[in-house]
Amino acid sequence: MIRGVDRTTADVLARFGFDERQFEMLRARVAAGELSPESNLIGGSIEAPRTGDVMRLPAPDDSGYADVRAVGLEALRRGEVAQVVLAGGMATRFGGVVKAVLTAVDGKSFLEAKLEQTVALERALGVSVPVALMTSFATDEAIREHVSRRELGAPLIFHQFVSLRLEPSGELFHGADGRPSLYAPGHGDLFHALQRSGTLEELRERGVRAVTISNVDNLGARVDPVVVGAHLVARRPLTCEVARKEGDLGGAPVRVDGQLQLIEGPRFPASFDQDLAPVFNTNTALFDIDALDQDYDLTWLYVRKTVDGRDAVQLERLYHEVSAFVETTYLEVPRRGPRGRFLPIKTPADLDSAEKDLREVLSAPV
Repeated sequence: MIRGVDRTTADVLARFGFDERQFEMLRARVAAGELSPESNLIGGSIEAPRTGDVMRLPAPDDSGYADVRAVGLEALRRGEVAQVVLAGGMATRFGGVVKAVLTAVDGKSFLEAKLEQTVALERALGVSVPVALMTSFATDEAIREHVSRRELGAPLIFHQFVSLRLEPSGELFHGADGRPSLYAPGHGDLFHALQRSGTLEELRERGVRAVTISNVDNLGARVDPVVVGAHLVARRPLTCEVARKEGDLGGAPVRVDGQLQLIEGPRFPASFDQDLAPVFNTNTALFDIDALDQDYDLTWLYVRKTVDGRDAVQLERLYHEVSAFVETTYLEVPRRGPRGRFLPIKTPADLDSAEKDLREVLSAPV
């Protein structure tokens, strides 16, 4: 184990799949200046998406709605659809409490409400939708205990990996307690974590062909036969959900040297007018299962954080960058209302302001 790591930290690193060789390679790149805020920026010519680059989720009064929904229903009835819920990260925005287990609305936790939506769909259609939860070293214990105590079924549970923060110089960052500072290095871990945990193979053995991915704090992003059908009809390995901007920043589908792909917020140069991209990434997606069973050369993003009052560096990867490697459908979905699919809760203030919208989504017919 690397120098300067105490036994307790070493145990966490070992349990949650710390890759020392990879870490040392990345640390050397930070020290050499190869990884920096400037290395985040995408190269090439960036253009706004063209007409036809983004398709709209069919509404009930659209002529093709029934056909798309029927395709999704059939896939669900054949047991070919699974759900992966991202419940990792660092549990920092709600005062160090794991968000998945916090009360979201009407006494139900985020995770409980999320899983109950899926159970309601299963009962309404007489189907089975396997569920898997991706945790982190900071959330794993609390989530496992919550699932057991609230009797939330038997989801598959696997964890993302763990890494160590750095000083801007590339040296190991130590927190106020003198220990090396741990962090979860982004949901780009999804592919390797699914593969190495055996979760992906378990889903495949159950007959799954398509996997939905969504955040535990976005209760709008439930399993929907119409969304599943839209993904399958498009016949592309990946569908990324996007929503119409309302002053939002962040990732968005654009054309880079003519190729359509989803670029995350830190990768846009300041010279690009993000208002030219009318939709943004909601962090909800649908993958063909074979597309999850590959290795992708995802960009390591240099992320500055303030930890214990000092500057620290985290290196993170995000799974949407796979859109640069596989053909992707960009599906525009409604933000709010009974069919709304974008209700993220990032802070306690978000929870207070979204209470009405959350109740509307949770009470909507399956």
